[in-house]
Amino acid sequence: MDSAPPPPAPTSPTTKLSAGAWDAHVHLLGGPEHDLSPTRAQNPPKGIDFDGWLTRFRAHLDALGCTHSLIVHSILYGTDNTVTLEAVRAMGKGFKGVGLLPDGAATRDIKHFADNNLVAVRLNYVHGGVLTWDGAKAMAPALADHGMHIQMLLHADQHIEDLADDIRALPVPLVIDHCGWPTTLDAHTPAIDTLCALLTEGHVHIKLSAPYRLTDNAEQTNTLVRRLIDANPDGCLWGSDWPHIMLNGAQMPQAATLADELTAITTEEEQQKIFVDTPTRLFTP
Repeated sequence: MDSAPPPPAPTSPTTKLSAGAWDAHVHLLGGPEHDLSPTRAQNPPKGIDFDGWLTRFRAHLDALGCTHSLIVHSILYGTDNTVTLEAVRAMGKGFKGVGLLPDGAATRDIKHFADNNLVAVRLNYVHGGVLTWDGAKAMAPALADHGMHIQMLLHADQHIEDLADDIRALPVPLVIDHCGWPTTLDAHTPAIDTLCALLTEGHVHIKLSAPYRLTDNAEQTNTLVRRLIDANPDGCLWGSDWPHIMLNGAQMPQAATLADELTAITTEEEQQKIFVDTPTRLFTP
């Protein structure tokens, strides 16, 4: 199955983002020269090569007003991180990456990531993958030695309470994607209480990304987003989730609309933290 067509021509947010803003969650796709995982759920959109995706990515960032970005390796490519490493290299200063490593990866693999501006490894609890929670915990000391962290996709309402004690014991930061991606929009469950406690305590950071994967009604996600920000605005950051692959029935969004939805419910001080200060601190220590 092929992914949805590429996003529409980018538009600019109504509210100008703070100088030095990050888009802290994007995926870069490749062309025929980049091998896809044999266990992938779908194929990238057809007819776009790697240079074509870079051109689209630059236009996306220019329209948003973002001068920095975190490129998250897609599970479509499995543990072959070539497309992400090449994208980070091509984009240059101000761009970092997140890669995939399997359980038991050698320290030299972690060092290779760190030497090539990858700042984290990703653990996917939603779609599965090559890194388990036990593997991530075992890897964490070596990640800490190289100034790296763990980025995690999970359904908070299914997992966060069971993992909370382990999270508190990690020697590295844990960054949780997509507002914790709860399967219910109730912002006042025990699981969200636990997630907010971890945020308040400084044990996790959370990306206020991809609310469109929860619902196509932004007002319904505002309560959850606001609760996360109120728990610790210094622990929050934003990403567009461009180019919005593996939609699974969600509607294709405009990144500028996603940014506007967040700025509409935040103060300028909060926006400075979410778009600039927190990602800069995390990704360029």
